[in-house]
Amino acid sequence: MNTMYTRTPRRRKGGAAWYTLLFLLFIAAAMGVWFIYLKFIPNQQMTVPDYKMEHPITYKGEVMDQGAVLRNDEVMVPVSALQKVLGPGEPVYYEPESGSIVLTTANKVLQMKTDALTAQLNQKPYELHIAAQTKDDAVYIPISPLEELYGLKAEYKADSGIVILLQSGESIQPAKALKSKGSAIRTKTSIHSPIVEKVPQGELVRIWGEEDGWLYVQGPQGQLGYMQKSSVELANIEKIPDASKEEAFIPWKVLGSKINLTWEAVYDRNPDTNSIGDLKGVNVASPTWFELQDGKGTIKGNADPAYVRWAHKQGMQVWALFSNGFEPEQTTEALAKAETRFKMIRQLLAFAETYDLQGINIDFENVRTSDKANLVQFVRELTPLMHEEGLVVSIDVTPKSNSELWSLFLDRKALGQTVDYMMVMAYDEHWASSPEAGSVASLGWTASAVKRIIEEDGVPPNKIILSMPLYTRIWTEKDGEVTSKAVGMDKIKEIISTKKLTASFDQSSGQNYVEYEDNGALNRIWIEDGKSIQSRVKLMHDLGLAGVATWNRSFQTSSIWSVIDDAINKRPS
Repeated sequence: MNTMYTRTPRRRKGGAAWYTLLFLLFIAAAMGVWFIYLKFIPNQQMTVPDYKMEHPITYKGEVMDQGAVLRNDEVMVPVSALQKVLGPGEPVYYEPESGSIVLTTANKVLQMKTDALTAQLNQKPYELHIAAQTKDDAVYIPISPLEELYGLKAEYKADSGIVILLQSGESIQPAKALKSKGSAIRTKTSIHSPIVEKVPQGELVRIWGEEDGWLYVQGPQGQLGYMQKSSVELANIEKIPDASKEEAFIPWKVLGSKINLTWEAVYDRNPDTNSIGDLKGVNVASPTWFELQDGKGTIKGNADPAYVRWAHKQGMQVWALFSNGFEPEQTTEALAKAETRFKMIRQLLAFAETYDLQGINIDFENVRTSDKANLVQFVRELTPLMHEEGLVVSIDVTPKSNSELWSLFLDRKALGQTVDYMMVMAYDEHWASSPEAGSVASLGWTASAVKRIIEEDGVPPNKIILSMPLYTRIWTEKDGEVTSKAVGMDKIKEIISTKKLTASFDQSSGQNYVEYEDNGALNRIWIEDGKSIQSRVKLMHDLGLAGVATWNRSFQTSSIWSVIDDAINKRPS
C-alpha cells in the first residue's frame, strides 16, 4: 500500500529580498517627490498677519508699537511714534495735565491742545481741520500739521488698514514685480512659507533689507515680508520730497573778526555810562537785566534805555541776560508747564522790542537734574520765536563736571543744536569755597573744558564763545584753613605795587603767580592779566571758536580791552 504525503512547497529564493527592494524603491520615490516638493513646489496658502491693532503703523520696514487712528479720512499718529520717527532734534512735547502739545522746528513753534481746533503757529492763529485727541491713554496728532512742519508723510492702505510713515528727504530703493501670476511676499525666507501679499506684475515694492539671499520688502498693500530676488528687478530710487523750509536764521557775526562780548553785572542800579570809558574792540554788551521772579514765570526787569543807546553808539549789540535767579524750586515750577514757559517767552519778546535789543543770553544755574529736558524744551520753544524777530539766542554753560545743580542738568548736545551761541563759562576751576587754593581758570583746564564739549557733545566750535574771567581770587591759608575773595585786575596791580612783589610764571597754570605773608597768613594769587588773557584768546583761535566773552566788565583794568582786541585781530604766530 502506497503511503500518501503532502510536500510543503519551498519558498522561491530571493522573494523576501524583492519585497524589500520594492519597499525601498517606494521610500526613495516618496523621498524624491518630497524633495522635489521642498525644492520646487511653492506654498500657495495666503495668510493675514495678526497686528493686534486696526491700523498698524510701519516705518522703515518695522511695525511700531502703537497704531494710527483714522478720523474723517485723515490719519492721526500717536505721539510715541512721532518721537521715534522725528528723533530728539525734532521734538514733540505733550503735557497730560493741560492737554498742551508743542511741536518745534528750527523756525517754527506750533502750540495746540487736545480736542481743540484752534492753535498757534509762531504766536499767530492756526486752524486745524482735525483736533488732536486722546484715546486709550495715547495722544494722536493729525498728519496735516506734521506734514507742514516736518515733511512727514503718511500713506494709508485701505485694503490692509496699514499706515506707512515716510520721512522727508528719505531715499528708498524700489523694485518691480516680474512674475505674470504675481510675485509673492512671504512670512519667512522660504517658498513654503505662507504668502502675505501677491504683487501683480509691474507693480512696485519697497526694499528695506536683505536676509539669506531674500529681499525684505513692503508691498503695495503695505504688507511686510520676504521676496525672492529673482521675482523682481530694481527700479529707480524713490526720493521722498523735502519739507518746505524757510531760510535758516543766520546769527549775527562780526565780518572778518570774532565776537568780543562783555557782561555788565547789574545788581541794583545800572552803571553811569559816562564812567565806563572806552571798551576798545567790544562788539556785544550783555547786561544782567532780566531775572525769573517766581514759579509762575514772572520776569523782573531792570533794563535801561540809556544804556542801550550808549552801547549802540559804541557800535555794540545788546544781548540782555535772562537769569533764573539761581533758585532751583521756582525754576522747576516755571519750566514744568507750557503755559509758564510761553509766559516767559512772551515777556522776553516784549522786552526785546521795547528796549531795542539784538539778542537774549540765557543764564540758568543751580538747576535740578530732573529739569534737564524741560530746560531744553524751553530753549526749543524760545529760539524760533526769537529768530522770527531777528534776535540772537545764546546760553551760558559751565564746564562738564559731576555737580548735579551746576553741571549735570545741562544737555549741552541738545542745547548746542538749538541756540546760536554757547558761552562756556571757563572759570571757577577753584571756586570761592574751594578746600584748596588754586587758579580760577588754569590754561590747561580751560582748554580741556572747551574740548570736551566739542568732542563729547558735538557742539560746533563756531557756536562756542570762550568766556574768560577778569577777576582772580586772593587765597588766604592760615591754621590749616583756606579762604578766598574775588577781586578785579586793578586791585591785584595795587597789591603787587604796594607790597613790591615780583610775579613769577607758573608753568602748570599758564599764569603769573605771587604769594606773600600777611598777619601770619600765606596769601597766594594766580593772576589774571594781559599774559593770561592773550593765552586764552590764542586758545580761541586755535580751536576755531566764535569769539570770547569776559565776566565781568567791572573787574577790568582799562588796558585789558586793547590786549583782547589786539589778540583777536592780530593772531599770534
